[in-house]
Amino acid sequence: MNEKKTIVIDEKTPLLLLAGPMFLELFLNTMLNNVDTLMLSHYDEYAVGAVGNANIIMFMMNILFNVIATATSVVVAQYLGAKRIEKMNMIYTLAVAVNFVIGLTLSGVFCAANPLIMNFLNVSPEMRPYSMIYIYIVGGGGFITAVFNVMLQILRCNGYTKIGMWVSFAINVINIIGNYLFLYGPLTFLKMGVAGVAISTVAARFIAVTVLIAFFYVKSIGKISLRYLNPFPGKLLKKMIKIGLPSAGESLTYNLYQTTLLSFVNSMGNDSVNARTYCNTLISFAMIFSNASAMSTQIITGHLVGAGKSDEAYKRVFKTLRTSLPITIALASVNAILCRYTLRLFTSNENIIALGQMIMIADIFVETGRCLNMTFVSSLKAAGAYIFPLIMGLVCNWSLGLTTGYLVGVVIGVGVAGIYAGTATDECIRGLIVMYYWYKKKWLGKAIVDKKDVKDLD
Repeated sequence: MNEKKTIVIDEKTPLLLLAGPMFLELFLNTMLNNVDTLMLSHYDEYAVGAVGNANIIMFMMNILFNVIATATSVVVAQYLGAKRIEKMNMIYTLAVAVNFVIGLTLSGVFCAANPLIMNFLNVSPEMRPYSMIYIYIVGGGGFITAVFNVMLQILRCNGYTKIGMWVSFAINVINIIGNYLFLYGPLTFLKMGVAGVAISTVAARFIAVTVLIAFFYVKSIGKISLRYLNPFPGKLLKKMIKIGLPSAGESLTYNLYQTTLLSFVNSMGNDSVNARTYCNTLISFAMIFSNASAMSTQIITGHLVGAGKSDEAYKRVFKTLRTSLPITIALASVNAILCRYTLRLFTSNENIIALGQMIMIADIFVETGRCLNMTFVSSLKAAGAYIFPLIMGLVCNWSLGLTTGYLVGVVIGVGVAGIYAGTATDECIRGLIVMYYWYKKKWLGKAIVDKKDVKDLD
């Protein structure tokens, strides 16, 4: 087998070298979800809101998969930066094996809890059957996503960001073809509808994870074998869980908070639910550039911190923000201006469009704060400071976001746009707090790779 060609990631690495392919990858991933929404909107409007509800649960499952995936990105980046190449196969094997087991377990748990989830979300009787079948199929195949997440992080941290872009493109093509076959094509006689869309999604992800594993071996990045886990690296696993749990906990508390807000929206009627689903489809396009920039900076920061270049890491994060924040605000503003036209791609219901216009104005402030959060939280995690973002998430989500959203949206009666006003309050204040934490260099000395303990990780 040919020797692996090393990709150097340091302070001189251009942001767009990593962010460009990641942007396209996230764009295509966004398209994957939005294609389902668009194609279902012409099939059954209740199915759209139902899949929107189900995707909240799928996102929660994905957060739990990211306990190990997030830790993998931090550990791999720092160890590569520290040139600890001899540890990599063990890290790769451990990450894939553990996440596969977690995936199987959670797939079973979420499928078993499906009826309870529907009750908690106050899903309407019209939408409930669609939501449940989607969770049974896509949630049942969640272990595929678990392995996919880990493999993608491994390849990204090794500098191979373009593979994610191409795989996402392939997923979209497969998903669109599958949706067409079940909703409008030769397989319509099966009358599977939402179930067919879910099957297309799972099939596309299975093909994607197969391609990522094949690429991993073709490029000689490393090897995955259970023999690397003998003796079992218990200390390394504990360290990865210690990293991953707070990171996942931060995302989980945010998703639980958003799920609670969704229960408020569900009580406002089906038009509000659909307006939220359609607007989130458009909003996802506004946030992908700042997300790609934050993810790229996380990889670069991890390599720099692992190499002991803290000053370079500090400056690099602010450099990213000077690029990502203006672009994010511009994209959100364009979204707000054009939404009266773009929402008509999904619906002709004038009440939904009016609600959507109010949502998109509030979202300008949501995206401003979210850009700050993604940039600095990703960098703090890469530097090993994973506890502070969790604390801020717990405090700000529930004391600011939920309270403001409930007061403005429900008590005052603004409606679904008031829920987004609460999210904007949370994102902006929390974003300023984590930026100040990075600015004061409170993250120094929290690196995962410590030369004193590297030998003790096995």
